[in-house]
Amino acid sequence: MSSSPSSSSSSSSSAASRKDAVFIVLLIILWYSTNIGVLLLNKFLLSNYGFAFPIFLTMCHMSACAILSYVSIMFLKVVPPQRIKSRSQFLRIATLSVVFCGSVVGGNISLKYLPVSFNQAVGATTPFFTALFAYMMTRKREAWATYTCLVPVVAGVVIASGGEPSFHLYGFIMCIGATAARAFKSVLQGVLLSSEGEKLNSMNLMLYMAPIAVVVLLPAALVMEPSAWDVVLSLGQEHKLMWILLFINSTMAYGANLCNFLVTKHTSALTLQVLGNAKGAVAVVISILIFQNPVTFIGIAGYTMTVMGVVAYGESKRRYK
Repeated sequence: MSSSPSSSSSSSSSAASRKDAVFIVLLIILWYSTNIGVLLLNKFLLSNYGFAFPIFLTMCHMSACAILSYVSIMFLKVVPPQRIKSRSQFLRIATLSVVFCGSVVGGNISLKYLPVSFNQAVGATTPFFTALFAYMMTRKREAWATYTCLVPVVAGVVIASGGEPSFHLYGFIMCIGATAARAFKSVLQGVLLSSEGEKLNSMNLMLYMAPIAVVVLLPAALVMEPSAWDVVLSLGQEHKLMWILLFINSTMAYGANLCNFLVTKHTSALTLQVLGNAKGAVAVVISILIFQNPVTFIGIAGYTMTVMGVVAYGESKRRYK
């Protein structure tokens, strides 16, 4: 007895949906692995391995992003290539690249002095700075309920700072600066690349921003970290594993950007927001287990308050859109 066309089509569609679900789950696991992995490896290299050169490390990341972005777009055809159409557009991308450099370098510097758990708590305040810069630069206002949700975001970090046993003022300032720069970059990107003809997807934007970042970071590393090259070579001769760690770390930095693009493409904005909030919490737990940094009840309470504020802020934005 032959099966009806409707039953065969429904079984094939359910098989396809299962396949899609498995793909998305694997993609999310890879996204978490690359994001958390690069964060933990950064901390290990900068604090525990004697590789105390955040600018040089960022330059390695950007070099990998430049090379792998070119391979992914031009050869693997992950996304269609988008061309820069004017000198003005190039200058805007260059401006974004410099701000992006500042945020990544600041974040890496903070990891030299702060535990990953506290670094993530401060990083969770990104929505506060995004709302602030959006209002200052575009006069974009949110509902009062949305702004109210930012109070626990900031208050949580203040509480976590008071209860952080490994608090370091310079590291904290760098972390706040990196978080503000990351928010500024996202708002600036919306302002500078707002016209339809100049919009670039995140993969093509990385293709152009990464080489500019390398050009900016190379002289900065030579001037501010002149001993980096000698130390890297001596560490490489002493520990052969260092080259492998540096290669994996730099590749994961690109992988995190690629996975972020793919997860954004294959899931909804709400799913991405929930996953992003959970990712920070997972990174905190794993980092405490690996690095064994001391935590206090006050610190945990402060971080929990910040995350709850971020969740409420996202929900409020969605409701009052």
